[in-house]
Parts: sequence; C-alpha cells; structure tokens
Amino acid sequence: MKPYKLVLLALACTWATGAFAQWQWVDKDGRKVFSDRPPPQDVPEKNILKQPHAGSPSRPAAAPQATAGADAPPPAQAVPGTGKDKQLEENKAKAEAAEAAKKKAEQERQAKVRADNCARAKLAKAQLAPGRLVSHTNANGERSFMDDATRAAELSRADAVIASDCQ
Repeated sequence: MKPYKLVLLALACTWATGAFAQWQWVDKDGRKVFSDRPPPQDVPEKNILKQPHAGSPSRPAAAPQATAGADAPPPAQAVPGTGKDKQLEENKAKAEAAEAAKKKAEQERQAKVRADNCARAKLAKAQLAPGRLVSHTNANGERSFMDDATRAAELSRADAVIASDCQ
C-alpha cells in the first residue's frame, strides 16, 4: 500500500474517536441520561456511570448565581414524584385554555347567527300574515304579488327556521 493511503486510513480511524466522548449518568428521577456534555452540578459523582477520556472537557465548576435582574428564564423543574416538567405542564394548560376560549368564541358566534336568523324568520312570518298583499320582484324586474301557494310555502319555511333557531 502506498504511504499516503496508510496515512488517510489512520486519520479516518482516529476521526471517529470523538464519538466515544459520551457522558452517562442517572438523574434524580432514576432515568439514564446519555449526553456529549457533562451532567449538571446537582448530579452527585456516584450517579455518573461513564465519562469521556482525559482529553475531553471535564465537568464544569459550579455556575455563578444569576443576579436578580437577569433576563434568563428560570430553569425547568420537575414535579415531585411524577418526573414531569413544570414548564411543559404550564404550556399544556395554556394551550388547553386557548382551545377552550376558541371553542367558546365559536359557540357565541353561532349563537349570534341563530338569533339573527330567528329574528329575520319572525319578521318574515309577520309580513306573510294572511290578509295582506305581499309583493316581490320577479326575474324580469317586474313587481308581482304572491299567490296563496307561494305564501304558504314561505310561511312553512319561516316556521322551520323559527323551530330550528329560536330556542
């Protein structure tokens, strides 16, 4: 084999050693965590199962405490005994509340539409009362009067709208 091929082969074999730089520890909920970053400071040394070789970055020192005016969001905290994230639970509750508000707004809009249809149907029924002449404009633009059969059909349609929307 040529020497440059051997050098390339050796370089390719050593290139993958970075993949072995993995941390493994058991978190406070008893779950195994695998990461390429060191565990947080609150994880005791006895819970660290595997750390990378000496050439990798070691576990960082304790992070400096944030000042009162810091803009960083508070860290997520697990709900005791459940292993669930408080922030996740809050976001889920907010999404459910938004969905409920959206549903309520849609129901209110539909109630308004039904009330409007009810009022129009009652007005149409009053205008179609027997004994009155009711005129309408036909397709040619001419004014004509409703006969009894048309009036009865319109009254039954108004009654159907009243029955469905006026409750």
